[in-house]
Amino acid sequence: MKAVLLCASESWTVTQKTIDRLQVFVNKCLRRILDIHWTDRISNKELWKKTDQEPVLVQLRRRKWNWLGHTLRKSGDSIAKLGLQWTAQGHGGRGRPKNTWRWELENEMWTAGFRYS
Repeated sequence: MKAVLLCASESWTVTQKTIDRLQVFVNKCLRRILDIHWTDRISNKELWKKTDQEPVLVQLRRRKWNWLGHTLRKSGDSIAKLGLQWTAQGHGGRGRPKNTWRWELENEMWTAGFRYS
């Protein structure tokens, strides 16, 4: 179930709304599988511990970092590796810039303590 849900999530630009929706769906499925009703009052952390699961955000980040490592180990003429270095030409439309996958990755690297030059 979760493999299908997170299919190609390595390339998603993830927002908090997306994370919340995915987590709610996974929790709902786990509760249904274990036959836990809303009157049983079990916390999400207890549910994850009981089912040996982790939050969706952790899984999304791991998948993204694994894909990035896999891509960086490829040869220099690989399309995926060239795509990491590509920048759009011209200028975007008016308004706030869209959050891109690369910016999101750089922010994660910064918060994780990885520095690059």
